[in-house]
Amino acid sequence: MWWDERVSARFRRNLQPTLTYWSVFFSFGLCIAFLGPTLLDLRCQTQSSLSQITWVFFSQQFCLLLGSCLGGVFKRTLAQSLFALFASSLAISLVFAIIPLCHNVVVLAVVMAVAGLAMGCIDTISNMQLVKIYQKDSAIFLQALHFFVGFGALLSPLIADPFLSDTNCILSNGTANTSSNLPHIRKSLVPHHPGNLSRYDLPMKGMVVTHVSYAFWIMALINLPVPIAVFFLLYKERMVPCFNRSSHPLLSADELAMEARPAEKDDPSTAMQRPQAARGHDDLFSCCQSKNFRGASYTYFAVHITGALVLFMTDGIVGEYSGFIYSYAVEEPLSVVHKVAGYLPSLFWGFITLGRLISIPVSYRMKPATMVFINVVGVLVTFLLLLIFSSSVVFLFVGTAGLGLFLSSTFPSMLAYTEDILQYKGCATTVLVTGAGIGEMVLQLLVGSIIHEQGSYSFLVCGMIFGGLAFTFYAFLLFFHRMYPKPSSDLDATSPDKPAVTDDNGLYQR
Repeated sequence: MWWDERVSARFRRNLQPTLTYWSVFFSFGLCIAFLGPTLLDLRCQTQSSLSQITWVFFSQQFCLLLGSCLGGVFKRTLAQSLFALFASSLAISLVFAIIPLCHNVVVLAVVMAVAGLAMGCIDTISNMQLVKIYQKDSAIFLQALHFFVGFGALLSPLIADPFLSDTNCILSNGTANTSSNLPHIRKSLVPHHPGNLSRYDLPMKGMVVTHVSYAFWIMALINLPVPIAVFFLLYKERMVPCFNRSSHPLLSADELAMEARPAEKDDPSTAMQRPQAARGHDDLFSCCQSKNFRGASYTYFAVHITGALVLFMTDGIVGEYSGFIYSYAVEEPLSVVHKVAGYLPSLFWGFITLGRLISIPVSYRMKPATMVFINVVGVLVTFLLLLIFSSSVVFLFVGTAGLGLFLSSTFPSMLAYTEDILQYKGCATTVLVTGAGIGEMVLQLLVGSIIHEQGSYSFLVCGMIFGGLAFTFYAFLLFFHRMYPKPSSDLDATSPDKPAVTDDNGLYQR
């Protein structure tokens, strides 16, 4: 087997919670990728302009960021974490069911804001809980966790595709008798920005003929088993109020370790380090308290900041590329046919999913730092080639696949690498998740505005700039890693972060 028996035994002991966190991230993936392909149909449903519907993207990303910051509040106990995950995954199913009933763009933005809050809580809590359970062995399980994001994000555009409109989905008086198909719409352009669909206004009044509602209802049903799985975990842990009287809760990992090592329970070095390790999973507000900064070196802050900036850029690229690749492809000079362009977001997420699947065994053999280096260099080179071959439809598909492959493992690898640098004593998980969320929100809004003003070619130029910045920030992170003080060997020997000492004896951290 490509992992050792120790890691395998730990996985078996934590099988149900691990599978539950993976399934909850599937909900996250379902909800993150459907807006791009369904954008035109949602405009028809809400009878809104492109600039108005863009605020739906913003509301989702802003509340995803807010949810990521607030998600740490619910991590204080396992019960709080699981109840938050149950509510969040159930909210996503309800959002999918409600979206077809939203005929006003403001109402749709509010509904997507609720989805963003749920996604943010899922993002923070699931990452934190897996890092808590597996600590030094968390890299491989984080790769698997983010594989499920890619799988959900791959599935939602494929579900939506059969229900997307082939024709103008609002029939006004002028189009009621003659069908106006999308290729014709994309040729009806203003002189200064050929191919710029954002400049074309759909009819704002008329009969809506979109069938995209069926796609959302299917996604709501597909997602429904996820909150059920979380509820079963709550039931197993006897945290459901009606079922918690007849059983005692499981011991925590630390308590089991103390039972296994009674001679060490009064060891001062171990006692001092446990609360420090736990502090690495605080919410953003707790992390910002001044008491956490006392005695910290400048490299402590530099590792947090540069790690967050790398993910700001790379996760921002994921958001803006998946959101605008469809619009870029259907505009000149490429002018890809509607149905063919609809496969690009699915191809992008498909190779993100494939890359994360490949990264599961690779992460066990390769250091996270090496994986991140390969990722950021690959992103930079891919955008350079996309710019060179910007008139080739074939290379657009090849480049989209390559970009998805290189971006696939960046987040989990960076999270594992940064947590390892800080010995699980900083606020890396919280800061990195927050930085990634800000990047997705800000870069998507920024690129949308630039494309609207400068034309479609600026889409690739922005990606090249963001890729270059990600590489630069990663180079700074490597420098600060070399400067960061290493723990002494005697502290390492008694550290609770050592899997063979503390976590191997536990079943499930409460």
